[in-house]
Amino acid sequence: MQLQIYDAVLTDRGSKYAVSGAPARSKSDALAVIKQLTRDKKFAKATHNTWAMISSDQGPIKNDDGESGAGMVILRMLERDNITDHVVIVTRWFGGTHLGGDRFRRVQDCVRHYLEHRELG
Repeated sequence: MQLQIYDAVLTDRGSKYAVSGAPARSKSDALAVIKQLTRDKKFAKATHNTWAMISSDQGPIKNDDGESGAGMVILRMLERDNITDHVVIVTRWFGGTHLGGDRFRRVQDCVRHYLEHRELG
């Protein structure tokens, strides 16, 4: 299975969000997925590509990419659903208005969208 991308999942006060994911067993696998995603210039120019995964070998791994605390939001949702060896990336293009705590709700909305729509395989 390869990278699954759900673009234009939601918009909030000008910020646009997408969510992506793919199987990954290690941090290096996750970084390879991020590299694949950011080959698309649209994603490379995003303000944040926040991600997290639970590796069956290395445990929880996350990266906020400047969106402080967002990686932990993704990680908690993966833990709750017991999803291992799969990286989930929430992409945000900043729209000019700070969202405050709402940004965590938007991250949750994106992860929920991904988990509900992803193709298992």
